[in-house]
Amino acid sequence: MGSGRRFLYYLLLTLAVALITYNAIISSTAILLNPGFPGRQGAPPSRSSSDPVVRMPFDRRRDEGRRPRPFHTAVTASDSVYNSWQCRVMYYWFKKVRDATPESEMGGFTRILHSGRPDKLVDEIPTFVADPLPAGTDQGYIVLNRPWAFVQWLQKADIQEEYILMAEPDHIIVKPVPNLAKAGLGAAFPFFYIEPKKFESVLRKYYPEDRGPITDIDPIGNSPVIIEKASLLKIAPTWMNLSLAMKKNPEADKAFGWVLEMYAYAVASALNGVGNILHKDFMIQPPWDLEVGDKYIIHYTYGCDYNMKGELTYGKIGEWRFDKRSFGQKPPPRNLPLPPDGVPQSVVTLVKMVNEASANIPNWDIF
Repeated sequence: MGSGRRFLYYLLLTLAVALITYNAIISSTAILLNPGFPGRQGAPPSRSSSDPVVRMPFDRRRDEGRRPRPFHTAVTASDSVYNSWQCRVMYYWFKKVRDATPESEMGGFTRILHSGRPDKLVDEIPTFVADPLPAGTDQGYIVLNRPWAFVQWLQKADIQEEYILMAEPDHIIVKPVPNLAKAGLGAAFPFFYIEPKKFESVLRKYYPEDRGPITDIDPIGNSPVIIEKASLLKIAPTWMNLSLAMKKNPEADKAFGWVLEMYAYAVASALNGVGNILHKDFMIQPPWDLEVGDKYIIHYTYGCDYNMKGELTYGKIGEWRFDKRSFGQKPPPRNLPLPPDGVPQSVVTLVKMVNEASANIPNWDIF
C-alpha cells in the first residue's frame, strides 16, 4: 500500500472510531422526558432512591444562558378563615425567602381571591379579586373556582413576568425556588395518586386516541407548576371547561373525586401540547416525607398524628397532632407546642415555620 493510500486508510479509521465513540456517549446521556411515574395502590407516597428529576430529552436540554427568568407566584383562595390564615403564612415565608436572596428568580406575588369582593387581607397580601362561578355551578366542590379565577387573572391583570408559579395556600417556601421550566416545558411535581393509565377509559372521553397515547397526560395537578405565561394562557380556558365537564359527568366525578380539577389540568396541558419536566424534589408532604433536604416547598395537606413516643398514628388522632383542618374556624394559636422527640424533622420544621409566621404577622387573630 502506498504512503498516500496508507494515510487515507488511517484517517478514515480514526474518523470511524471517533464517530462510534460520540454515538455511544450521546446514547448513554439521552434520557426520556417522562418514562412514567409508578402509582401506589392507595398507599402514601414513599421516598425514592431514583433520580429526583425526570429529565428532558437531550435535544431539548439547552443552556438558557442562565439569564434571570423571573416568575410570578399565584395562589388561589377563598375568603374563608381556613384559607386566609394559610395564605398569610404562605406570603410571610414567600417574602422572607425572596427578600433574603435578591438574586433569586422569585418575582411578584398575587393571591387570586375568588370570592368576588375584597376581604380583610387585601392591604396585607397583593390580591386580585375574581368573580366566583355562578351559584350552584361548583356543586359544593369549591376548587372548581380555581381554573375560572386563573382565566380572569390572566386576561385582566398586568403580569410583568413571563413565567408563573402556581402554588397553594398550604405551601410553605423553604428556600429560593429557581425557574425550573425549560424549552417550552413546564416544571411540575408528580403526584402518586394521579394515574392516567388507570383511568384511561374515562379520560379518553376528553383526550381521544387520535391525540396520542394516554402517557401524554402527565401525573400532575396545576400546583406546584412553573410554566410560561403564554402556555398558561392557552391551557387555562381548556382547564376550566374540562373541570366543569368532568364534574357534570357522573362517571368522571366518581372516578376522580376530590382530585378532579387536577386531572382536568393534566389533560388540558396535554391537549395544548405542553409537556412537563417532573420534579420529585419540588416539594415534600409530611408526615410521609421525613426530611426537608433540598426540597423547595413544604405541602402540609396531610394530618400529622403522633403519640408521645414520637410514633406515627396515622388514621388515629394522636396525643400530639398538627392538622390544618383543625383550624377551619379560627387560625392556629401562636406558639403551637412542638412535637415530641422522635418525630421526623420535616414535621418539626413545619410547626416551627408556622409558629414563626404567626409570631411575626400583626393582628394574627383578626378573624
